[in-house]
Amino acid sequence: MTKFSVTIFVLIVGLLLSCNSHDNPLAYQTDTHGRGKTKILIEESFKRLFDTSIYTFQSQYPKATIEPIYKTESDAILSFYKNESKTIVISRDFTEEEKKSLKSKKVEVRSDKIATDAIAIIVHPSNKDTLFTLDELKSILTGKQVSWNSSRQPIKVVYDNINSANYNYLVNFCGSENKSNNVFAVKSNEEVIKYVQKTPGALGVIGLNWISDLNDFDVKDFLEGIKVAAIAKDKSSDYFQPYAGFMYTKEYPLIRDIWMINKGRKSGLNTGFVLFMTSEIGQTIIQKSGLVPANSPVRLIQFKAE
Repeated sequence: MTKFSVTIFVLIVGLLLSCNSHDNPLAYQTDTHGRGKTKILIEESFKRLFDTSIYTFQSQYPKATIEPIYKTESDAILSFYKNESKTIVISRDFTEEEKKSLKSKKVEVRSDKIATDAIAIIVHPSNKDTLFTLDELKSILTGKQVSWNSSRQPIKVVYDNINSANYNYLVNFCGSENKSNNVFAVKSNEEVIKYVQKTPGALGVIGLNWISDLNDFDVKDFLEGIKVAAIAKDKSSDYFQPYAGFMYTKEYPLIRDIWMINKGRKSGLNTGFVLFMTSEIGQTIIQKSGLVPANSPVRLIQFKAE
């Protein structure tokens, strides 16, 4: 090989190795849909679902390693912008402004709705107040109602973390941030559950996924120490608990979605995992976890009294 040929070869190899994988399909690739290593940032409300999903995925693809990093929703979005992960799991799609901002930086993203989740309202087992209209719930969350109707005991509202998906939902639901002294944050959904279990006057706000999988032994332990409230849209409506069927029909009003936002290359591991979650297997995991899958129909059975 001549000196000129060697120089050209080195330049070509250097170019291929230095090119961004999003911009050049010939760039060196260490991962595929079922092989490699990656990190995914996930809103902590969805931890139980994704612990199960990642375990199942890696069982099917033993050469793939996915490291879940559980963060608040706002922190996950910020980390996504900093390119600390190619995939995040949050409770909303990106806005048009966010997508335009990313596109201006030549970053193409794909958004996939994978499920419908809900906000669950939990209270201590001794509490007789377990039915709330949306207006009544809003009065409690904004500090207008500070004691329970049945006991006159002070209400202590607790949620997981500021800037979490649950917190963002409360801000949107109430119309503003809550500055009331009876509303405070701990550090996780699990801490909310444990606080409510030992505090008779508490009202907890959690992601449903933490208590929705009735086949999970941890969930059974959680449910033994709490009551799950039923919510009505108004006083003329029926009250519903957050079961998948009532979420599907939107009769339970405190629902939200689960979105996977991905900027990984089409042939890479990040995209492979997103495809897995939108596939029949992934959607079945979601359904068995007590949530509503986005791509599979929910079977509704109506019983009639004779």
